[in-house]
Amino acid sequence: MTDAPAVDTASAFARDGAVSPLPGQREIDGRIYWTNADGGLIPASAVKAADKLQDELVRRIIGAALPLSEQVARFRQASFDEVDIFVQLLDQEYGAKRGGAKGNLTLTTYDGLFKVMVAVNETIDFGPELQTAKSIVDECLVEWSADSRDEIRTLITRAFDTDSQGRINRIGLLSLLRLDFPDARWQEAMRAIKDSIRTVGSKRYIRMYQRAHAQGRWEAITIDVAAA
Repeated sequence: MTDAPAVDTASAFARDGAVSPLPGQREIDGRIYWTNADGGLIPASAVKAADKLQDELVRRIIGAALPLSEQVARFRQASFDEVDIFVQLLDQEYGAKRGGAKGNLTLTTYDGLFKVMVAVNETIDFGPELQTAKSIVDECLVEWSADSRDEIRTLITRAFDTDSQGRINRIGLLSLLRLDFPDARWQEAMRAIKDSIRTVGSKRYIRMYQRAHAQGRWEAITIDVAAA
């Protein structure tokens, strides 16, 4: 990787005193103006030296980061493509897929020191059946009030709560499916919750790991700058 060139403020001035605008600047009638966050034009002479240095620093870092980001994106896509080709070869030769129905799979080197994991995380939402489930559950809670424990009632009630943005408590709702009550209405409510689940999107992830020896602990190979 080649280092991004530093912004040389002095190079904006030619020998004859003429000025060339840099990124984030505009030239109007031979004068240089800096564009602020509101879109306003500020004369260069009115911009603090510290703000100019900060602008230069950020542009230098971002200038180096953008090519790296593009390189990582190309690497990610190329990795997915290679994994897909490998799975297709397995399908052709053995008639069986290494991954599950959702495409999750794990590949390791022969010596067990390196591992590549591909996972698909689905984004779910809930359809109108959820309101039917809630009304049935409310009926159950009214009749169970004398016998049900407070913690169970709280768990069930909170499962149907939404946050300040109106988002549904997905974890809470899915946790209800693990509760087993003999009441037939409860079983119908759980069926309604299952029927309400909609897969609205999915995202594919690839993660890489290494370890010092075959019995060692797996360590993630980090490409995320924030987690490095």
